Amino acid sequence: MLVQGFESFGLDPKLLQGIRDMGFREPFPIQAEAIGPLLKGRDLIGQAQTGSGKTLAYALPMLQRIEPHLREIQGLVLVPTRELALQVAGEFERLGRHTPSRTVPVYGGASMRVQIEQFQRSYARIVVATPGRLLDHLKRRTVNLHGTRFVVIDEADRMLDMGFIDDVKSILENVPRARQTALFSATMPDEVVRLSQRYLKDPLRVFVDSEEIAVEALRQSYVNAEEGSKFPVLLAILKAERTEGVLVFCSTKIRAAHLATALARNHVNAEALHGDMSQAQRNAVSQAFRQGKVDVLVATDVAARGLDIPWVSHVINYDMPEDPTMYFHRVGRTARAGEKGASISLVSREDHDIFKNVKNMTGMVIEPDTRFGSEGAARTRLLLPPRPTGFQGQRDGRRRRDNRGRRKRSHGGARFRRHRR
Repeated sequence: MLVQGFESFGLDPKLLQGIRDMGFREPFPIQAEAIGPLLKGRDLIGQAQTGSGKTLAYALPMLQRIEPHLREIQGLVLVPTRELALQVAGEFERLGRHTPSRTVPVYGGASMRVQIEQFQRSYARIVVATPGRLLDHLKRRTVNLHGTRFVVIDEADRMLDMGFIDDVKSILENVPRARQTALFSATMPDEVVRLSQRYLKDPLRVFVDSEEIAVEALRQSYVNAEEGSKFPVLLAILKAERTEGVLVFCSTKIRAAHLATALARNHVNAEALHGDMSQAQRNAVSQAFRQGKVDVLVATDVAARGLDIPWVSHVINYDMPEDPTMYFHRVGRTARAGEKGASISLVSREDHDIFKNVKNMTGMVIEPDTRFGSEGAARTRLLLPPRPTGFQGQRDGRRRRDNRGRRKRSHGGARFRRHRR
């Protein structure tokens, strides 16, 4: 039986049935606070960690307000990655399976011709898109957003980090001003705040205390391990911990690929997920992990961004992230939807400064885990291709670099504001 929480919003019975089918029993905090105002047409800024249930918070109001008889795109969701576009569109489809509204994902790496045919058939009422590909369609005039009345900008801070903010602005200029706009972000850098001030009208601000959620659900620990000792420590963790699904993060694509291969040679059911794989390969690996056919997924930050799998039990930072705030996005892949989870970081001397910043930014104690030493290191020693020479953990004064070692533009210290996890 569905609890009164969702029924109290006055949702279409067909949407309530979709909620039942997906197994949701009661609203999470971000849903409880955001759904009502969004249904009333308010613009909204939501700050909540990944895995807090924010997709449902905006999907239900958007589906509720769609008018199926109008053959035009009425709802638009902008997301930073292809994986997230597929994930969000899938949730819309599952929620709206008993309604006539259809959702189409639009992202780079897929056939432009197929997407154009989907638009020409005029059955799409909601589009979930990455900014770059949608902007391509707008420039070619193969998509029309003149009837769009509800826009959601999801994971706005990652849009900023990935350089998509200007594309987002261009897209918003092609949507009618008389629209409802919602923005969701885990952090609120100054550029994201300015974006909201420019494009949102008197928005309601909803902030979920993600620190409180994490304290109850997430066990954080670290192991001191130098580069040559990390692999045997990782094997020991996988052997000792009771795991269901494990995400292992590496700093570069080549390190992720080599680590997954080494794990497979040591009889671990592992696959890699990174940007040098084709879209079909990435979809297949993500689906296999989601279905439990792969036990350990070794990924880069960008490739794993769209993963939304509630039963991931462990996140392991084989490499600490270059940006301390990315740590919180990583560990947010576990302890999702009220489940418990664990994160374990392998910290080398190179990582000292980054890890110190992480500990200063979180309100929690990250405990040392002394169970995993370097026994067997000589037998299972693994040296992966080195991290980029500009890795911030090596020297604070050096400029940050991306996965290919290219210099990245800094957005300043404002990214650390309001980030209490």
